[in-house]
Amino acid sequence: MKRSSTTSKKGVGVGVNKSGYKNSTEEVIIDWELRPGGMLVQKRVFGCAGGEGGAMIKIKVSHGSYHHDISVPAQSTFGELKGVLANETGLDSKDQRLLFRGKERGDDECLHMVGVIDMSKVILLEDPARKARKLEEMERNQYMLKAYEAVANVRLEVDKLSNKVVALERAVQNGTEVADKEFVVLTELLMVQLLKLDAIEADGEAKVQRRIEVRRVQSFVDALDNLKARKANPFSNGVSSGAVLVTAKWETFDSGVGSLSAPKPRQSSTNITRDWELFD
Repeated sequence: MKRSSTTSKKGVGVGVNKSGYKNSTEEVIIDWELRPGGMLVQKRVFGCAGGEGGAMIKIKVSHGSYHHDISVPAQSTFGELKGVLANETGLDSKDQRLLFRGKERGDDECLHMVGVIDMSKVILLEDPARKARKLEEMERNQYMLKAYEAVANVRLEVDKLSNKVVALERAVQNGTEVADKEFVVLTELLMVQLLKLDAIEADGEAKVQRRIEVRRVQSFVDALDNLKARKANPFSNGVSSGAVLVTAKWETFDSGVGSLSAPKPRQSSTNITRDWELFD
């Protein structure tokens, strides 16, 4: 005869009716389960019924070099204990691993069912995989922050140089004499900032900011080239450098070279006759 691993038995017990009086004839149904060792015990209920109430116990939780005294109901689950520890340590419940008596416990296991009593010791560990991902994320954030700071430092230097570009532009427009050396030095300083930007390793938004600053520096270099060309040719009336103004004056020669149309053929003044002379 096979013995069922889970059975239900009716036991006659003392119940309490709605009015609050004991009723000895009320039947209480108790569910039993067969444990692996052959012991017949009351069936466990997921979530540890009564976990919200009951006696409170204090648990000593060791977390690295830190120790926490946590008070929870005696019939709580390890998952509920993780929730309390999350508020205490700031460590997310999913990142926690709780060990009791050298064994990791699942979230649905009840404290009292595995022997946790008042002043019991529980070890809290951080999940290695999640810890590695968190460290990787922190390093990535620090990497991006470093790139942001590097681009910001270059931007400050370019702001200072941009003021000098504006000053040179006003001087050229007003006809003030400006030495060519000033254009050369300022262009070289801008190119130094361009090299700094090129050396910055960036991803995501930091890369976008770097690209914007590169275009900004290049625009200032182009502006200096235009100013230098305008200074060299003050009568260009604002013609930008690189555009060559060509004027052509054509002179007409007798042969027709230089004329846009082909020369008309001349009328010859020589009369041709057909009188032939015979020789011996």
